Amino acid sequence: MSGSAVPVTDSGNSGLPKAEQRKLDSVHLREPLRTELANDEVRFSEDAVQLLKFHGSYQQHHRELRKTDKIRSWQMMLRLRSPGGRIPAQLFLALDDLSNRLGDGSLRATTRQAFQMHGIAKADLKEVIGTIVRNLGSTLAACGDINRNVMAPPAPFEKGGYPVARRLADEIADLLSPEAAEGSYLDLWVDGDLSYRFKPTTAVRKARQRQSDPGLFSGSRDEPLYGDTYLPRKFKVAVTVPGDNSVDLLTQDIGLVAFTDPSGELRGCNVYVGGGMGRTHNKEETFARTADPLGYVDAADVLDVVQGILALQRDHGDREVRKHARMKYLLHDKGIQWFRTTLTTTYFKGDLKGLRNEPKAKLLDYLGWHRQRAGLWFVGLPLLCGRLQGELKQGLRRIVETYQLEIRLTANQDLLLCNIGTAQRAAIRSELASLGFDVADTPAPLARHAIACPALPTCGLAITESERILPDVLDRLDAQLRRLEIEKSLLVRMTGCPNGCARPYMAELGLVGNGVNQYQLWLGGTPNLQRLGKPYLEKMALADLETTLEPLLLSWKEAGGRRSFGDHISKIGDQAVTDLIGASA
Repeated sequence: MSGSAVPVTDSGNSGLPKAEQRKLDSVHLREPLRTELANDEVRFSEDAVQLLKFHGSYQQHHRELRKTDKIRSWQMMLRLRSPGGRIPAQLFLALDDLSNRLGDGSLRATTRQAFQMHGIAKADLKEVIGTIVRNLGSTLAACGDINRNVMAPPAPFEKGGYPVARRLADEIADLLSPEAAEGSYLDLWVDGDLSYRFKPTTAVRKARQRQSDPGLFSGSRDEPLYGDTYLPRKFKVAVTVPGDNSVDLLTQDIGLVAFTDPSGELRGCNVYVGGGMGRTHNKEETFARTADPLGYVDAADVLDVVQGILALQRDHGDREVRKHARMKYLLHDKGIQWFRTTLTTTYFKGDLKGLRNEPKAKLLDYLGWHRQRAGLWFVGLPLLCGRLQGELKQGLRRIVETYQLEIRLTANQDLLLCNIGTAQRAAIRSELASLGFDVADTPAPLARHAIACPALPTCGLAITESERILPDVLDRLDAQLRRLEIEKSLLVRMTGCPNGCARPYMAELGLVGNGVNQYQLWLGGTPNLQRLGKPYLEKMALADLETTLEPLLLSWKEAGGRRSFGDHISKIGDQAVTDLIGASA
């Protein structure tokens, strides 16, 4: 089956599912978006909204404004494409201006290493996206049924495999960029100025030429890799170096671990496939899943195996049931051996070898001062929930503008200021201290790695709060740990719905919205993000958080605290955890 072909269903005269027909009728993601951009309506139609995602934007309804200001309650969230989290100074300054003038005044670092803007009016969307493109940025494919932002360790180290991982993330982003849709994107937002096309490396250009080969070819000359209906659902890729799990590698559709030779050149990659976090409450057929190890490929084959895996998902992913469309379900249903055989038979002609050994993974965050290379430094700044606004945003703008610093965003929603000369360090340190960043003091252990999704009031999927109440939740947990005289910390993640944007299912303690001020309780992940937790309570009132956790925390303390909290939960077993939770009721 080619990528432009989809299964026949009973929906509509064409026999195509509505989501697939919409993509097919869109003229490569143009219509009805182009037409509706020109009208005076305050919001887009449902058909245009679904296409808008491919251009990096979601239409949102601000729930706290809709009763008092029905016009302003309709607004756009816009997400950038920034492989490895790289934001040049020029782009950051443009984003700061746009967010102040045409947004809600804030920027938000996402868990996929990109900035989001909120509060954009439909009438201003073309100006905002056009300005981003003209200032070295893009929003193309930041959302939609397509490859999303490619993640990589953001630290600008010029040693080991870090330069290779960053470069590979850039190359994969260009490799998996849509062809015809890029033309549509530039037509809509910068009046067709093709000078803003992505400029891939020679290796990427050669790999893209192979997209017309049998197996990889979708059947569409316009979109040789994706086909005219693109992918069944979103697709996520991350690259890292051995031992560095700053990118949550096992939650990706494709995870690559890059090995280098002593000179720093790429030797090859371990490849993992089929991770994903999204699920739906009370639907057991949806679930979070960690990726399976696929094998090792040499450097010359890395780009080909990536586009081969995407083509396999294009052809075999479920296009009838969208909740079953992610590649993780294909791996679950068919198994890794079927996947490996199908890949090497039809889509990838290179050599797929056994995995190379890797050191134990660590969740690195790069906070504080680090040497980039001789005479050059970077500093990692903690941003709880990734929100930049007010005096902090103004102060960072002054620093970036004065010293022309590059920003890199982390998967933990933190921010790195890069390319700081030795002579600039003292002045920048002083300016950061005036903003409240005394980088000699590390963040409180709970806050250091905790993340949350935006949730209310703008996310249409949110059931309850997340970002706005995470600081209070962490304060409560910190007070409880102190009272119980527990010195070790634990990894906390929180979401307002089960869709999993903050990847809560990998946390030692995951809180997943399941009612107003009620959360599903997940326990048993690991501090280095290597194991899924499990749900132990379907609905826990947030007010009951401390009483629910206390028997578990005391059990952890009594065991000596040598293991992490998540490992302790796993060690004592499901029945013991259930009994301890029951004792708190």
